[in-house]
Amino acid sequence: MRLADLGHPELRPAHGIAMQMISRGGSITDLGRRLGVSKQAASKTVAGLEKLGYVQRQASVKDQRQTEVSLTERGVEALTLSGDILNQLRDEWATMVGEEDMTLVEDALEKVGRSDSDGIERIAGWLGA
Repeated sequence: MRLADLGHPELRPAHGIAMQMISRGGSITDLGRRLGVSKQAASKTVAGLEKLGYVQRQASVKDQRQTEVSLTERGVEALTLSGDILNQLRDEWATMVGEEDMTLVEDALEKVGRSDSDGIERIAGWLGA
């Protein structure tokens, strides 16, 4: 809702996760691997984000068979705003539960994210990214 109010009403949580993975650089194949989805599903995600103006494709300079994906200026803006919103939400939650409990939650989530090489990528697959 907050992101929509800031000019990005079409974005969903799964888009944000995909855009985080795209911001790491690489090809559509890389994106699929990071998200735990097929190359076809990653390509469909990229096509949707490209249509909305958040990402762009370009031929790989390393391998002409590959297509690189990167964020557009609009995509970078959306990720920056979503990070700001997440920080605001974190502060609101800490106010509700207390800083000590909030730190416990954050520490637990950090452990889950480090528990294997998939971390956020595994969670993205659960969300349908």
